[in-house]
Amino acid sequence: MAPAADKDLFDHVETTFPSLPPFSKAVPTAPLLRISLQKLANGDQSEEARLWDTCRDVGFFYLDMRMGDSGPVDVDGVKENEIDGNAILDEKDRLFELMKDMYALPAEEKVKYDRTAEGIYFGYKSFGRNILDKKGTRDRNEYWNVSKNDVLGDSEPQPNPDVIKEKRPLFASYVTHTHAITTLIMRILNDKLGLQPGTFAEWHRLHGPSGDQVRLIHVPPQPPDDRTLSNGEHTDFGSVTVLFNKVGGLQIRLPPGMNPIPPSDVDDPSTIGKVKYSQDGSEMTAEEDSEWAYVVPIPGHAVINLGDAMTKFSAGVLRSNIHRVISPPGAQADCERYSLVYFTRPEYDVKLRHLGAESEIIMEHLKKTGRENEVEEVYTSREWVNKMSLGRRDMTTWSHSGGKKMDNLRQGVKT
Repeated sequence: MAPAADKDLFDHVETTFPSLPPFSKAVPTAPLLRISLQKLANGDQSEEARLWDTCRDVGFFYLDMRMGDSGPVDVDGVKENEIDGNAILDEKDRLFELMKDMYALPAEEKVKYDRTAEGIYFGYKSFGRNILDKKGTRDRNEYWNVSKNDVLGDSEPQPNPDVIKEKRPLFASYVTHTHAITTLIMRILNDKLGLQPGTFAEWHRLHGPSGDQVRLIHVPPQPPDDRTLSNGEHTDFGSVTVLFNKVGGLQIRLPPGMNPIPPSDVDDPSTIGKVKYSQDGSEMTAEEDSEWAYVVPIPGHAVINLGDAMTKFSAGVLRSNIHRVISPPGAQADCERYSLVYFTRPEYDVKLRHLGAESEIIMEHLKKTGRENEVEEVYTSREWVNKMSLGRRDMTTWSHSGGKKMDNLRQGVKT
Protein backbone atom coordinates (compact mmCIF):
# COMPACT_ATOMS: atom_id res chain seq x y z
CA MET A 1 0.00 0.00 0.00
CA ALA A 2 1.32 3.47 -0.93
CA PRO A 3 2.19 5.77 1.99
CA ALA A 4 -0.43 8.26 3.15
CA ALA A 5 0.11 11.44 1.11
CA ASP A 6 -1.66 14.59 -0.06
CA LYS A 7 -0.79 15.20 -3.71
CA ASP A 8 -3.12 18.24 -3.85
CA LEU A 9 -1.68 19.79 -0.69
CA PHE A 10 -0.85 23.20 -2.15
CA ASP A 11 -4.12 23.59 -4.00
CA HIS A 12 -5.91 24.44 -0.76
CA VAL A 13 -3.39 26.02 1.63
CA GLU A 14 -1.63 29.38 1.77
CA THR A 15 2.17 29.02 1.90
CA THR A 16 3.34 32.64 1.90
CA PHE A 17 4.28 34.41 5.14
CA PRO A 18 3.97 38.20 5.48
CA SER A 19 7.18 40.11 4.65
CA LEU A 20 8.86 37.03 3.14
CA PRO A 21 9.21 35.98 -0.51
CA PRO A 22 7.12 32.96 -1.48
CA PHE A 23 8.57 29.46 -1.40
CA SER A 24 10.00 28.40 -4.76
CA LYS A 25 7.80 26.29 -7.03
CA ALA A 26 10.84 25.02 -8.90
CA VAL A 27 11.71 22.20 -6.50
CA PRO A 28 10.08 18.87 -5.54
CA THR A 29 8.07 19.01 -2.33
CA ALA A 30 6.84 16.41 0.16
CA PRO A 31 3.09 15.58 0.00
CA LEU A 32 2.65 15.40 3.76
CA LEU A 33 -0.79 15.00 5.32
CA ARG A 34 -2.36 17.93 7.16
CA ILE A 35 -3.81 16.83 10.50
CA SER A 36 -6.21 19.03 12.46
CA LEU A 37 -5.28 19.67 16.09
CA GLN A 38 -8.87 20.73 16.75
CA LYS A 39 -10.17 17.35 15.55
CA LEU A 40 -7.56 15.38 17.51
CA ALA A 41 -8.38 17.31 20.68
CA ASN A 42 -12.08 16.52 20.19
CA GLY A 43 -11.43 12.80 19.74
CA ASP A 44 -12.27 12.62 16.01
CA GLN A 45 -11.66 8.95 15.19
CA SER A 46 -11.13 9.46 11.45
CA GLU A 47 -8.47 12.09 12.18
CA GLU A 48 -6.80 9.76 14.68
CA ALA A 49 -6.73 7.07 11.98
CA ARG A 50 -5.03 9.48 9.57
CA LEU A 51 -2.47 10.31 12.27
CA TRP A 52 -1.82 6.59 12.85
CA ASP A 53 -1.33 5.95 9.13
CA THR A 54 1.10 8.79 8.55
CA CYS A 55 3.12 7.96 11.68
CA ARG A 56 3.66 4.46 10.28
CA ASP A 57 4.21 5.54 6.69
CA VAL A 58 6.28 8.70 6.91
CA GLY A 59 6.69 9.85 10.51
CA PHE A 60 6.22 13.48 9.36
CA PHE A 61 3.02 15.51 9.04
CA TYR A 62 1.64 19.04 9.24
CA LEU A 63 -0.41 19.86 12.31
CA ASP A 64 -2.93 22.66 11.77
CA MET A 65 -2.72 24.54 15.07
CA ARG A 66 -5.55 26.99 14.37
CA MET A 67 -8.54 26.46 16.65
CA GLY A 68 -10.75 29.42 15.76
CA ASP A 69 -12.75 30.86 18.64
CA SER A 70 -13.19 27.56 20.48
CA GLY A 71 -10.59 28.23 23.17
CA PRO A 72 -8.56 25.55 24.98
CA VAL A 73 -9.88 21.97 24.89
CA ASP A 74 -9.92 19.94 28.09
CA VAL A 75 -8.88 16.42 27.03
CA ASP A 76 -8.46 14.64 30.38
CA GLY A 77 -9.33 17.02 33.21
CA VAL A 78 -5.67 17.93 33.80
CA LYS A 79 -5.07 21.67 33.38
CA GLU A 80 -1.51 21.33 32.03
CA ASN A 81 -2.78 18.95 29.31
CA GLU A 82 -5.29 21.43 27.86
CA ILE A 83 -4.91 21.80 24.10
CA ASP A 84 -4.55 25.43 23.00
CA GLY A 85 -3.15 25.76 19.50
CA ASN A 86 -3.92 29.48 19.35
CA ALA A 87 -1.76 30.16 22.41
CA ILE A 88 1.12 28.21 20.86
CA LEU A 89 0.91 30.24 17.65
CA ASP A 90 1.01 33.50 19.63
CA GLU A 91 3.95 32.34 21.78
CA LYS A 92 5.74 31.06 18.69
CA ASP A 93 5.62 34.53 17.11
CA ARG A 94 7.03 36.10 20.27
CA LEU A 95 9.89 33.59 20.38
CA PHE A 96 10.72 34.27 16.73
CA GLU A 97 11.10 37.95 17.61
CA LEU A 98 13.26 37.01 20.60
CA MET A 99 15.63 35.07 18.34
CA LYS A 100 16.58 38.24 16.50
CA ASP A 101 17.77 39.76 19.77
CA MET A 102 19.50 36.56 20.89
CA TYR A 103 21.56 36.15 17.77
CA ALA A 104 22.42 39.84 17.60
CA LEU A 105 24.60 39.29 20.69
CA PRO A 106 28.36 39.44 20.02
CA ALA A 107 29.94 36.06 19.21
CA GLU A 108 32.25 36.34 22.21
CA GLU A 109 29.20 36.71 24.46
CA LYS A 110 27.31 33.78 22.96
CA VAL A 111 30.20 31.29 23.21
CA LYS A 112 30.31 31.82 26.99
CA TYR A 113 27.22 29.60 27.06
CA ASP A 114 28.66 26.68 25.05
CA ARG A 115 28.92 23.88 27.62
CA THR A 116 30.14 21.05 25.40
CA ALA A 117 33.38 20.77 27.41
CA GLU A 118 31.24 20.02 30.48
CA GLY A 119 29.33 17.28 28.66
CA ILE A 120 26.17 19.40 28.69
CA TYR A 121 24.11 19.96 25.54
CA PHE A 122 21.95 22.77 26.93
CA GLY A 123 23.13 26.26 26.03
CA TYR A 124 24.70 27.69 22.89
CA LYS A 125 26.08 25.83 19.87
CA SER A 126 28.14 27.96 17.49
CA PHE A 127 28.58 27.72 13.72
CA GLY A 128 30.56 24.69 12.54
CA ARG A 129 30.44 22.88 15.88
CA ASN A 130 28.77 19.73 14.48
CA ILE A 131 30.13 17.34 11.86
CA LEU A 132 27.80 16.39 9.00
CA ASP A 133 29.61 13.55 7.22
CA LYS A 134 32.73 11.39 7.23
CA LYS A 135 34.54 14.04 5.20
CA GLY A 136 34.36 16.26 8.26
CA THR A 137 32.02 18.82 6.66
CA ARG A 138 30.86 21.33 9.30
CA ASP A 139 27.36 22.63 9.88
CA ARG A 140 26.28 26.18 9.02
CA ASN A 141 23.91 27.01 11.85
CA GLU A 142 23.94 28.29 15.38
CA TYR A 143 21.39 27.34 17.97
CA TRP A 144 20.43 27.57 21.62
CA ASN A 145 19.04 24.66 23.64
CA VAL A 146 16.81 25.80 26.50
CA SER A 147 16.01 23.11 29.07
CA LYS A 148 12.37 22.29 29.84
CA ASN A 149 13.16 21.40 33.44
CA ASP A 150 15.05 24.67 33.85
CA VAL A 151 12.28 27.02 32.67
CA LEU A 152 9.63 25.08 34.62
CA GLY A 153 11.68 25.42 37.80
CA ASP A 154 12.24 21.67 38.17
CA SER A 155 16.05 21.88 38.11
CA GLU A 156 18.87 24.30 38.82
CA PRO A 157 18.80 27.21 36.34
CA GLN A 158 21.15 26.82 33.37
CA PRO A 159 23.50 29.72 32.59
CA ASN A 160 21.87 31.96 29.97
CA PRO A 161 22.17 35.62 28.94
CA ASP A 162 19.66 38.15 30.22
CA VAL A 163 17.81 38.21 26.89
CA ILE A 164 16.75 34.61 27.58
CA LYS A 165 16.43 34.79 31.37
CA GLU A 166 14.03 37.72 31.07
CA LYS A 167 11.69 35.55 28.99
CA ARG A 168 11.53 32.54 31.30
CA PRO A 169 7.73 32.91 31.78
CA LEU A 170 7.27 32.89 27.98
CA PHE A 171 9.43 29.78 27.63
CA ALA A 172 7.58 28.07 30.48
CA SER A 173 4.19 28.77 28.92
CA TYR A 174 5.33 27.66 25.47
CA VAL A 175 6.82 24.45 26.87
CA THR A 176 3.64 23.64 28.82
CA HIS A 177 1.34 24.23 25.84
CA THR A 178 3.56 22.40 23.36
CA HIS A 179 4.21 19.47 25.67
CA ALA A 180 0.44 19.00 25.87
CA ILE A 181 0.37 18.57 22.09
CA THR A 182 3.05 15.88 22.16
CA THR A 183 1.26 14.16 25.06
CA LEU A 184 -1.95 14.04 23.00
CA ILE A 185 -0.14 12.59 19.97
CA MET A 186 1.57 9.96 22.09
CA ARG A 187 -1.69 9.06 23.84
CA ILE A 188 -3.29 8.33 20.47
CA LEU A 189 -0.31 6.25 19.31
CA ASN A 190 -0.20 4.48 22.68
CA ASP A 191 -3.82 3.37 22.20
CA LYS A 192 -3.35 2.42 18.54
CA LEU A 193 -0.43 0.18 19.53
CA GLY A 194 -2.62 -1.52 22.13
CA LEU A 195 -0.39 -0.57 25.05
CA GLN A 196 -1.59 -0.23 28.61
CA PRO A 197 -3.28 3.21 28.86
CA GLY A 198 -0.87 5.90 30.04
CA THR A 199 2.35 3.99 29.17
CA PHE A 200 3.87 6.78 27.07
CA ALA A 201 2.40 9.52 29.28
CA GLU A 202 4.13 8.05 32.35
CA TRP A 203 7.48 8.15 30.54
CA HIS A 204 7.02 11.73 29.29
CA ARG A 205 5.65 13.71 32.25
CA LEU A 206 5.78 17.48 31.93
CA HIS A 207 7.79 17.83 35.14
CA GLY A 208 9.72 14.58 34.78
CA PRO A 209 13.54 14.85 34.51
CA SER A 210 14.43 14.55 30.83
CA GLY A 211 16.33 16.03 27.92
CA ASP A 212 13.23 17.88 26.67
CA GLN A 213 14.18 21.28 25.31
CA VAL A 214 13.30 24.25 23.18
CA ARG A 215 15.84 24.77 20.40
CA LEU A 216 16.07 28.17 18.71
CA ILE A 217 18.01 27.97 15.42
CA HIS A 218 19.53 30.67 13.24
CA VAL A 219 20.93 30.09 9.74
CA PRO A 220 22.19 33.13 7.80
CA PRO A 221 22.07 33.22 3.99
CA GLN A 222 24.81 31.16 2.39
CA PRO A 223 27.26 32.41 -0.28
CA PRO A 224 25.66 32.36 -3.76
CA ASP A 225 28.48 30.17 -5.08
CA ASP A 226 28.34 27.68 -2.18
CA ARG A 227 24.75 26.99 -1.18
CA THR A 228 24.56 23.62 0.53
CA LEU A 229 23.60 21.87 3.76
CA SER A 230 23.29 23.77 7.02
CA ASN A 231 22.47 20.55 8.90
CA GLY A 232 23.22 17.06 7.59
CA GLU A 233 20.98 14.03 7.30
CA HIS A 234 19.80 12.66 10.64
CA THR A 235 16.85 11.40 12.60
CA ASP A 236 15.67 13.01 15.81
CA PHE A 237 16.57 10.87 18.77
CA GLY A 238 13.67 11.66 21.06
CA SER A 239 9.96 10.85 20.87
CA VAL A 240 8.04 13.70 19.19
CA THR A 241 9.37 16.91 17.62
CA VAL A 242 7.33 20.09 17.06
CA LEU A 243 8.86 22.46 14.49
CA PHE A 244 7.96 25.95 13.33
CA ASN A 245 9.74 27.83 10.58
CA LYS A 246 8.83 30.37 7.94
CA VAL A 247 11.68 29.97 5.47
CA GLY A 248 12.19 26.71 3.58
CA GLY A 249 15.19 24.39 3.62
CA LEU A 250 13.98 21.31 5.51
CA GLN A 251 14.04 18.18 3.37
CA ILE A 252 12.95 14.62 4.10
CA ARG A 253 14.07 11.45 2.37
CA LEU A 254 10.85 10.12 0.93
CA PRO A 255 9.94 6.58 2.01
CA PRO A 256 9.54 3.85 -0.63
CA GLY A 257 6.35 4.29 -2.62
CA MET A 258 5.96 8.02 -1.91
CA ASN A 259 6.54 10.36 -4.83
CA PRO A 260 7.13 14.11 -4.45
CA ILE A 261 4.88 16.85 -5.71
CA PRO A 262 6.83 17.83 -8.85
CA PRO A 263 8.03 21.36 -9.59
CA SER A 264 5.51 23.59 -11.36
CA ASP A 265 7.81 26.45 -12.32
CA VAL A 266 11.46 27.28 -12.99
CA ASP A 267 13.86 29.32 -10.87
CA ASP A 268 17.40 30.64 -10.97
CA PRO A 269 19.50 27.43 -10.64
CA SER A 270 22.09 29.29 -8.58
CA THR A 271 19.55 29.66 -5.76
CA ILE A 272 19.05 25.90 -5.40
CA GLY A 273 21.35 24.33 -2.83
CA LYS A 274 23.60 21.40 -3.76
CA VAL A 275 24.76 18.56 -1.53
CA LYS A 276 28.32 17.44 -2.20
CA TYR A 277 28.67 14.34 -0.06
CA SER A 278 26.58 11.53 1.34
CA GLN A 279 26.87 10.88 5.05
CA ASP A 280 29.46 8.16 4.39
CA GLY A 281 31.69 10.71 2.66
CA SER A 282 31.10 9.48 -0.90
CA GLU A 283 30.09 11.85 -3.69
CA MET A 284 26.35 12.52 -3.67
CA THR A 285 24.80 10.97 -6.80
CA ALA A 286 21.88 12.50 -8.70
CA GLU A 287 19.86 9.35 -8.02
CA GLU A 288 20.43 9.57 -4.27
CA ASP A 289 19.70 13.30 -4.21
CA SER A 290 16.40 12.71 -6.04
CA GLU A 291 15.12 10.79 -2.99
CA TRP A 292 14.83 14.08 -1.09
CA ALA A 293 11.93 16.55 -1.14
CA TYR A 294 11.39 19.93 0.52
CA VAL A 295 8.90 20.43 3.35
CA VAL A 296 7.17 23.72 2.62
CA PRO A 297 6.44 25.91 5.68
CA ILE A 298 2.70 26.64 6.02
CA PRO A 299 1.30 29.51 8.12
CA GLY A 300 -0.66 28.34 11.16
CA HIS A 301 0.88 24.87 11.00
CA ALA A 302 3.65 23.05 12.83
CA VAL A 303 5.66 20.25 11.26
CA ILE A 304 5.56 17.20 13.52
CA ASN A 305 7.89 14.22 13.30
CA LEU A 306 8.56 11.13 15.37
CA GLY A 307 11.99 10.35 16.77
CA ASP A 308 14.04 7.22 17.38
CA ALA A 309 12.49 6.50 20.78
CA MET A 310 9.04 5.92 19.26
CA THR A 311 10.55 3.68 16.61
CA LYS A 312 12.45 1.75 19.27
CA PHE A 313 9.41 1.32 21.53
CA SER A 314 7.32 0.12 18.58
CA ALA A 315 10.10 -2.07 17.05
CA GLY A 316 9.73 -0.16 13.77
CA VAL A 317 5.93 -0.03 13.53
CA LEU A 318 6.27 3.77 13.87
CA ARG A 319 8.69 5.61 11.62
CA SER A 320 11.52 7.99 12.55
CA ASN A 321 12.32 9.44 9.15
CA ILE A 322 15.67 10.80 7.97
CA HIS A 323 15.78 14.52 7.21
CA ARG A 324 18.27 17.33 6.58
CA VAL A 325 18.36 21.11 6.13
CA ILE A 326 19.72 22.81 3.01
CA SER A 327 19.94 26.41 1.81
CA PRO A 328 16.40 27.71 1.05
CA PRO A 329 15.53 27.64 -2.65
CA GLY A 330 14.58 30.56 -4.88
CA ALA A 331 14.16 34.07 -3.50
CA GLN A 332 14.27 32.71 0.07
CA ALA A 333 17.97 31.85 -0.42
CA ASP A 334 18.81 35.40 0.66
CA CYS A 335 16.68 35.30 3.83
CA GLU A 336 17.75 34.78 7.43
CA ARG A 337 16.31 31.42 8.48
CA TYR A 338 14.99 30.98 12.02
CA SER A 339 13.45 27.79 13.40
CA LEU A 340 11.73 27.02 16.68
CA VAL A 341 11.79 23.39 17.82
CA TYR A 342 10.43 21.54 20.83
CA PHE A 343 11.89 18.10 21.46
CA THR A 344 9.99 15.70 23.71
CA ARG A 345 12.16 12.83 24.94
CA PRO A 346 11.61 9.95 27.38
CA GLU A 347 12.58 10.66 30.97
CA TYR A 348 16.23 9.97 31.72
CA ASP A 349 15.83 6.59 33.41
CA VAL A 350 13.47 5.11 30.79
CA LYS A 351 15.01 2.19 28.94
CA LEU A 352 14.73 2.35 25.16
CA ARG A 353 13.49 -1.14 24.34
CA HIS A 354 10.75 -2.61 22.21
CA LEU A 355 7.40 -3.23 23.86
CA GLY A 356 6.58 -6.49 22.14
CA ALA A 357 5.64 -8.13 25.42
CA GLU A 358 3.08 -5.38 26.07
CA SER A 359 1.58 -5.07 22.58
CA GLU A 360 0.22 -7.72 20.22
CA ILE A 361 0.69 -5.33 17.31
CA ILE A 362 4.37 -4.86 18.10
CA MET A 363 4.96 -8.58 18.69
CA GLU A 364 3.22 -9.43 15.43
CA HIS A 365 5.52 -7.01 13.66
CA LEU A 366 8.60 -8.51 15.32
CA LYS A 367 7.54 -11.97 14.14
CA LYS A 368 6.76 -10.69 10.67
CA THR A 369 10.26 -9.23 10.37
CA GLY A 370 11.98 -12.23 11.98
CA ARG A 371 13.17 -10.32 15.05
CA GLU A 372 11.13 -11.83 17.87
CA ASN A 373 14.24 -13.52 19.32
CA GLU A 374 16.73 -10.77 18.53
CA VAL A 375 18.90 -9.57 21.42
CA GLU A 376 18.31 -5.86 21.82
CA GLU A 377 20.88 -3.16 22.32
CA VAL A 378 19.31 -1.24 25.21
CA TYR A 379 20.14 2.30 26.30
CA THR A 380 18.58 4.49 28.92
CA SER A 381 17.17 7.69 27.53
CA ARG A 382 19.96 9.68 29.22
CA GLU A 383 22.65 7.48 27.61
CA TRP A 384 21.05 7.75 24.18
CA VAL A 385 20.55 11.53 24.37
CA ASN A 386 24.15 12.13 25.49
CA LYS A 387 25.51 9.80 22.82
CA MET A 388 23.55 11.45 20.04
CA SER A 389 23.58 15.10 21.10
CA LEU A 390 27.31 15.53 21.68
CA GLY A 391 28.76 12.74 19.54
CA ARG A 392 28.84 14.76 16.34
CA ARG A 393 30.96 17.55 17.72
CA ASP A 394 34.18 15.52 17.42
CA MET A 395 35.43 13.27 14.61
CA THR A 396 36.64 10.73 17.18
CA THR A 397 33.05 10.17 18.35
CA TRP A 398 31.14 11.05 15.16
CA SER A 399 31.02 7.47 13.87
CA HIS A 400 29.54 6.29 17.18
CA SER A 401 26.74 8.85 17.29
CA GLY A 402 24.46 6.96 14.94
CA GLY A 403 23.94 3.91 17.11
CA LYS A 404 24.16 0.30 15.93
CA LYS A 405 21.07 -1.86 15.73
CA MET A 406 19.02 1.29 16.42
CA ASP A 407 19.99 2.47 12.93
CA ASN A 408 18.08 -0.41 11.39
CA LEU A 409 14.86 0.80 13.00
CA ARG A 410 15.05 4.51 12.28
CA GLN A 411 13.15 4.58 9.02
CA GLY A 412 10.36 2.35 10.32
CA VAL A 413 8.45 -0.35 8.51
CA LYS A 414 4.69 -0.29 8.09
CA THR A 415 2.86 -3.39 9.31
